[in-house]
Amino acid sequence: MATSDHTGSAPAPSSEMAGPPLDTLAHLLTGPRVDHILRRAASHRPTHPALRSPTGDLTYAELDTATDAVAAALRELTDGVPGTVVALAAVLDPVFPQAFFGISRAGATSALVNPLLPEERITHVLRTCGARIAIVSPSMYPVLAAVRDRLEGLEHVVLTHRGPDLPTEAAQVPTLAELVARAPAFTEPSDQDAEAVACLQFTSGTTGAPKAVRLSHRNLTVNAAQTAHMHQVDETSILFNHLPTLHLMHVTVAATAAATHVLWPGADVAEAVTAADAFRATHYYSLPMRLAKLAADPRLHDLEAPALRAVLSGGSALSPDAARVLSQHFGIPVVQGYGLAETSPTTHLSDLDRPRLGSSGVLVPGAESRVVDVETRATLPVKERGEIQVRGPQLMLGYLGRDLSRDVDADGWFSTGDIGWTDTDGSLYVVDRIKDAFKCDNWLVSPTEIERVLLRHPAVRDCVVVDVPHELSGAVAHALVVPAGPECTPQSVIDFVNAKVPYYERLHHVALIDGIARSATGKVQRRDLREQHLLTLPAAKS
Repeated sequence: MATSDHTGSAPAPSSEMAGPPLDTLAHLLTGPRVDHILRRAASHRPTHPALRSPTGDLTYAELDTATDAVAAALRELTDGVPGTVVALAAVLDPVFPQAFFGISRAGATSALVNPLLPEERITHVLRTCGARIAIVSPSMYPVLAAVRDRLEGLEHVVLTHRGPDLPTEAAQVPTLAELVARAPAFTEPSDQDAEAVACLQFTSGTTGAPKAVRLSHRNLTVNAAQTAHMHQVDETSILFNHLPTLHLMHVTVAATAAATHVLWPGADVAEAVTAADAFRATHYYSLPMRLAKLAADPRLHDLEAPALRAVLSGGSALSPDAARVLSQHFGIPVVQGYGLAETSPTTHLSDLDRPRLGSSGVLVPGAESRVVDVETRATLPVKERGEIQVRGPQLMLGYLGRDLSRDVDADGWFSTGDIGWTDTDGSLYVVDRIKDAFKCDNWLVSPTEIERVLLRHPAVRDCVVVDVPHELSGAVAHALVVPAGPECTPQSVIDFVNAKVPYYERLHHVALIDGIARSATGKVQRRDLREQHLLTLPAAKS
């Protein structure tokens, strides 16, 4: 059941919307391959800093030269076979941009791998993508070595560099620099197809095994231009990257605008802001979890970063309270966007001149979106909740191993699996995942929205809401709560929440627990927690 606040007989505005024309980005779009982004930046601004990090700096000319050398080394390992899959650990290190652009320039296909994955997930990812080569960090090497015998197709392992804790047997594993030192001179490949697969990115795996998303060179170059435009990134910009791993988006966006990209691996949130100020950063990229910690950090009062123009969050939902605190402190927009691995990754980004608290932004140029009824698939009016669908030039070629028509309809619409709504100005508000939402008395209930209320309780440190079957209502909300003190009791939490939500979102049970496991980006395996919780209930035991 959906509700609407429009009156009268006139039809409500449709949620189907389109972003500005793509030709607004003509000045940012580059050649057919993603590595041409870097080539153009090096041609226009050879001496400008491309990368800065605690390990040193690289100009655009130096980064481009290093990319040529990596490409030459990889062509030796791949025997020049185009499309060879090279797995690359997404480490926050200057070697990542060199390797990523080098893989592209060699005519190969990169498969980006989270270096924090455990053994089983790494095995699945490398088997799925069919990687012949894996470039991994010293910390990732022991995990890969433990499953190497399960990866028959993996022919070569290459280290990003040598670390102090590497096992003895790793002495025979070459580093990328060692391969480069003995590689022949680079020659440009003849393949210039913009629609060829440039990269394989993996879905998060929160609702099933990760799938490999096939992204073309054009997908990546267009989305980099879309993002640079929306984030107002130009050649004067300094992008400060405070993420636990390196997302491809930040690499391509910086190079598209010939901006400076600062990599900061330190985890301390206050020290990161101090470093951003020292670098005179204009854009600060971080995760919602880290920004929430920063907003609550007692050192925030003493932190300044006057060069900052925006704080930008991604990976999971940003707390409106944290955004409000940081925005007021720094006097700049603190915003989030929306996208998926399937959209290279962004479709919506906040308008930095007119940010909306709690919104995931408006459509990027060339993209389209609509909200449809979960069951009938009819396009809904603005302000009504349903599944978000998107289409545009950044939409994937498809998942590896299956036809695109299974996931994209005849009109080019991709169903995201997310529930949300748009306002009359086109701002998108993401509510929840369809697989996490449930119906109570035929009302669509978002666990995330109940969690937002729960977190306003002063004695609640963390929480997850799950659905539990109910004989009359279909399903009802239960909460798993991490208390912040002894004053947190199940009944006090229930009373607090139920006074603030409609009847179909009310909590029927609260269980106090010690902690909630989350991924590096703050995502929760809600289905697993639900199953564990069901086993603890009296009805489940009988």
